Amino acid sequence: MLKRMQRATGTIWRLRFACAVLLLSVCVLPLQASAQPKEAHPLKQDETCLGCHSQAGMTSASGKSISIDSVKHAASVHGILGCADCHTTIKDFPHPDKVPKVRCSTCHAEEASHVSGSIHGTLGDGACQSCHGDPHEVAPAAQTAPAKCAQCHADEVKEFRRSIHGQAAAAGDPDAPNCLSCHGSVHQIQLSSEAASPVAKKNLPDTCASCHSNQQFLSRHKIPFAHPVELYRQSVHGRAVADGDGAAATCSDCHGSHGIFPPKDARSKTNHWNIPATCGQCHSDISKTYLESVHGQAMKAGVSAAPVCSDCHGEHLILGPKEQGSLVNAARVSMATCGRCHSDERLALRYNLPADRIPSYADSYHGLAARGGSQSVANCASCHGVHNIFRSSDPRSTVNTANLPKTCGACHAGAGEHFVIGPVHVQTTTGPAHPVVKWIRWTYIFLIPATLTFMVMHNLLDFLRKLLRRQPRHESGGQVSRMNLNFRIAHWGVILSFPTLVFTGFALKYPEAFWARPLLLWEGHFAFRGLVHRSAAVVLLASTIYHVIHLSVINRQDGARFLRAMFPDVRDVTDLLQVFSYNLGLTNVEPKFTKFNYAEKVEYWAFMWGTVVMTVSGFLLWFNNFTLRYFPKWVSDAATAVHYYEALLATFSILLWHFYMVIFDPLVYPMDTAWLNGKVPADHYRHSRPEYLRALERAHLVDLPSAPVDYEDEPATSDAPGGNPPAKD
Repeated sequence: MLKRMQRATGTIWRLRFACAVLLLSVCVLPLQASAQPKEAHPLKQDETCLGCHSQAGMTSASGKSISIDSVKHAASVHGILGCADCHTTIKDFPHPDKVPKVRCSTCHAEEASHVSGSIHGTLGDGACQSCHGDPHEVAPAAQTAPAKCAQCHADEVKEFRRSIHGQAAAAGDPDAPNCLSCHGSVHQIQLSSEAASPVAKKNLPDTCASCHSNQQFLSRHKIPFAHPVELYRQSVHGRAVADGDGAAATCSDCHGSHGIFPPKDARSKTNHWNIPATCGQCHSDISKTYLESVHGQAMKAGVSAAPVCSDCHGEHLILGPKEQGSLVNAARVSMATCGRCHSDERLALRYNLPADRIPSYADSYHGLAARGGSQSVANCASCHGVHNIFRSSDPRSTVNTANLPKTCGACHAGAGEHFVIGPVHVQTTTGPAHPVVKWIRWTYIFLIPATLTFMVMHNLLDFLRKLLRRQPRHESGGQVSRMNLNFRIAHWGVILSFPTLVFTGFALKYPEAFWARPLLLWEGHFAFRGLVHRSAAVVLLASTIYHVIHLSVINRQDGARFLRAMFPDVRDVTDLLQVFSYNLGLTNVEPKFTKFNYAEKVEYWAFMWGTVVMTVSGFLLWFNNFTLRYFPKWVSDAATAVHYYEALLATFSILLWHFYMVIFDPLVYPMDTAWLNGKVPADHYRHSRPEYLRALERAHLVDLPSAPVDYEDEPATSDAPGGNPPAKD
């Protein structure tokens, strides 16, 4: 039983195997056979013709070969046609003595009409055969270029095959271009000088853009340059080409025509080391000058970091120097272009370059004005040259010591006539400088923090003392004349000019600040900020001079009394100490002052001193031609340092000292209105300046709306200098 089951099982598996073999033979093998290419055979109706014409060496009566390779003909694109389809005039045998020539235009009329207008049309009747070969053996178009093109254009095809495009084609890249990709339809190829040619100067950007403006193409091939053609169109070259300038550079002028290589390839025209020669094709004089410069010499010595044309001018988006977006625009060349290398710490260390050149320029008046948008202020190229940059030790250098008067004199007439122009790259607020500049720097570095610390402590203690022991105000309505009309006129001039000077002055120092940008909108066209700043300086100086004339000429006697009262004395020191003792709670004796207290004296004489300092330093900077002609350059540096530091001190003094006395002092808040009507409440003087108030009352200089109230015998309970009297029921 078991044996019969085993035999049955074996029979079933043999049947299954036989069925599988049968299925394979029926389904799979025919598919494999159909997948194999069929061998081309001549058409049956052509057998009669080929009976003669397939014989090798067969010629016509004129000696022309009329032999046909039947196999090649059958494999050609014309293999689907019978002999009679083209040779329509041949009806029988023997053939006529004169057989009309077959015209390609009979079937290919459109192509034939195009060829006649193309560069290949100059070949006449042989134009078609020159590219397609024997009409009986015409290969498909895809197999024609570049092999057929090489028969006439061998050098170009050789270059193409070595190029990045040719290498991509050889590697089977489907995106790789061939001859027709750039030159257009094979039947319509035009000379590059023809306006309709795809490789004409005006059309070449569009031709290249078919691939190089395709973001998917750029991504697939990992081409790092984004939007190269679009940027080129915006460039000075692209716009010139679009306007019909036949001499302007286009894609092939810089990258080559057939022999295009990637930039890293030493054969590439855009390789770092070849760029000066490439640009020199059009800019020969500039290229020659550059090669002699310090940058050109470094490049020729093999310094990879040495800048070449594209490092300064850009690659595809090359703009004219006067265009705002240009890397060599006057407002950008120093920081965006020169600063790219000369601010690099690694390059400075590697090539022993001075590390302070860009920071010192940026901190100078030239640099600050350039950062603010000025187009006329000196930049790196103004002094060092453009392409003709040499070491300062080179006699040809524009910054050589012997040439500095001429270089600086281009803007500052007479510069260096009386004194040798010293170091130019000087940072007035940091770094190496002339001893006088250093002395000024360290003086103010100590003076400013010390002064501001004193002001903050003094006013904070006074403010807290008045808040903690504040008494109800009593307003009697009495008014005391504090500032006559002449004082107010001078004060109005200061109110108008000082904030303007602060705003416009610091806008120069901090041009990138958000609050400075609106003021600098016009700097690219004219020096609006400087005009406003200097106008305000004239107003401030005129106000101060008017004040001096008022004191010394208009009201000489009152002026003399004013100056005597304002002159500091020993009592001011004791008053200051007493105020600190009182505000710290060390004594309950309220300070009493004369007509002017120490705070007012300090502010008045500090203002007068500051005005003189700012005027002298400001005029030295304003009339820089005079300064550079008759003084050493360190005088200008010293004036710059003094002007900046004194401006800081004056600004913070007004904010912390003056504004507290006339606005934020609890006894004065919300404002001392003397600057408007010249008067202050008499009650402000009743306890802080009782003797002065009594003198005013005796002179009938206190304006009361009703009979004056006598507070002389009442106890002084106010806790602050100049405090109010106690409230009356």
